[in-house]
Amino acid sequence: MSNIAKAFQNGKAFIPFITCGDPDLNTTAAVVRSAAANGADLIELGIPFSDPTAEGPVIQGANLRALRGGVKTNMIFDLVRDLRKDVAIPMVFMTYANVVFSYGAEKFISTCGEIGIDGLILPDLPYEEKEEFLPICRQYGVDLISLIAPTSENRIAMIAKEAEGFIYIVSSLGVTGMRSEIKTDLASIVQVVRENTNVPCAIGFGISTPEQARKMADISDGAIVGSAIIKLLEKHGADAAEYVGQYVKSMKDALR
Repeated sequence: MSNIAKAFQNGKAFIPFITCGDPDLNTTAAVVRSAAANGADLIELGIPFSDPTAEGPVIQGANLRALRGGVKTNMIFDLVRDLRKDVAIPMVFMTYANVVFSYGAEKFISTCGEIGIDGLILPDLPYEEKEEFLPICRQYGVDLISLIAPTSENRIAMIAKEAEGFIYIVSSLGVTGMRSEIKTDLASIVQVVRENTNVPCAIGFGISTPEQARKMADISDGAIVGSAIIKLLEKHGADAAEYVGQYVKSMKDALR
């Protein structure tokens, strides 16, 4: 069984997203530990990239702050090694194919396996091109996470059938960011996923309030939140861990 499956064993999963190195790696470490202690079931760690095409202005800003601070991929690997001394919940990297290519795909993915990263999300990797990474991911026990978007339509069943770890369902068109309401017919997307796989699915993009999280988790197996957490980091900087912990607890409580 994939380690990621553990995230979905305690009812509906709450999955926070944190950009590594925003504002610095010590803060990232404190925020991850606080999120885990307050009920996060799985944590997505963003590796900053200079052109994060799937991200809205909030997470783009986090990427730029981290890069300006001098964060490098090797430093993030060291961060995870340290976190794994006491953080047991599943963790996945979210980054862009270019980051993996420039580091060297096998070197990057084998290091993920070695340090205890359970999965890899590459929003700019088309389903048709996943074979570039999939065999290496399987070799080192890292799940290559599939994304399903409202535009996936007749490809949903195909993507679901081959999915590993969990499926990231994108709630709405466009980039990440907080939305006042989500209008996509997500229930029908989840229905097609359920008909084709037992792999759990969680919904992300645009979720920021406990009410939205509960609504998304009622349809699926969990809720993913990024921009709302990044805004807390932007506001509180090095003191953000306490505030992120409170926020994670409120979101997880809403899913119980």
